[in-house]
Parts: sequence; structure tokens; C-alpha cells
Amino acid sequence: MGKLTILALRIVLAGLLAGSVFVQVWMVPLIANDMNVTDPDVARIRIPFIVVVLLGILTIQVAMICVWRLLTMVRRGTVFSPAAFRYVDVMIGAAVAAALIAFAFGIILAPGEAVPPGIVLLIGGAGAMAAGIALVILVMRTLLAQAVARETEAQHLRAELDEVI
Repeated sequence: MGKLTILALRIVLAGLLAGSVFVQVWMVPLIANDMNVTDPDVARIRIPFIVVVLLGILTIQVAMICVWRLLTMVRRGTVFSPAAFRYVDVMIGAAVAAALIAFAFGIILAPGEAVPPGIVLLIGGAGAMAAGIALVILVMRTLLAQAVARETEAQHLRAELDEVI
């Protein structure tokens, strides 16, 4: 991966992180204030909604930070090492957490009249998508493990060849 590509990805990640912090600090309190109504169905989902939004944003931020760290490892040429597994595992955990948060939120919203059933179905679909992302990252982790094993084997063979020469 070239330096320009890594720089472009870092610019995108920095913008997304800044935007997510803006949403957490500015937009979520505004939404919470707007949900301050007397309708009991809306009042019932106010706190779970705010918690789910904040936790969802947090899972995305964790994943973006892990991608940033992996980009650093790519730039240094150390991505094919056991140290990369820590960040990939955290990304898998964040995706699984996002899926569980979405499913739990759908369950919270399902009873009552505050939210139409189609919205609950869309939230369930978002949870399924997050679970699918976790599975894709798990497959990529397996490929990374194979690459690390090959790299270790290549280093061992180079060391043996150096001894022979």
C-alpha cells in the first residue's frame, strides 16, 4: 500500500472520528432534548435510544482507531506480525457488540406504538449487517494468520539458508 493511499485513509478516518465526536457531544444531547415529550411511548424509549446511539458510535470509533493502528503497522511493514491480531480481534469484538446493541434496541422498540414495525425490522437488518461484518473480519483474520505463518516460515528458511552460505 502506497504512502498516498495510507495518507488518504488517515484523512478519511480523522474526518470520521471528528464527525463522530461532534455527533456524541452536540447532536445526541439535542436529540435527547427533542425527545422530552409527554407521550409515554416516546418517553419509554428515550433513554434506551440515547444509550444505543452513544454505544453504537463508540463501537464505530473503536473500529476506526484499530484501522488507524493497522495502517501504522502497514506503513512500518510490521502488519504481518502477531501484534496485528490484537487490533483485528478488537474490531471483531466491536462489530459483534454493534450487532448485539442493534438487536437489543430492536427488542426494546418492538412493543408499543412509538415506532412502526418496519423501523424495528430495519434495526434488525442493521444488526444482521454488523454480524456479517464481524464474520468478514474473522475471515480476514484467518488470512492474516496464514500470512503471518508464511512470513515466519520464510524467515526461518532464510536463516537456514544464511547458515548454509
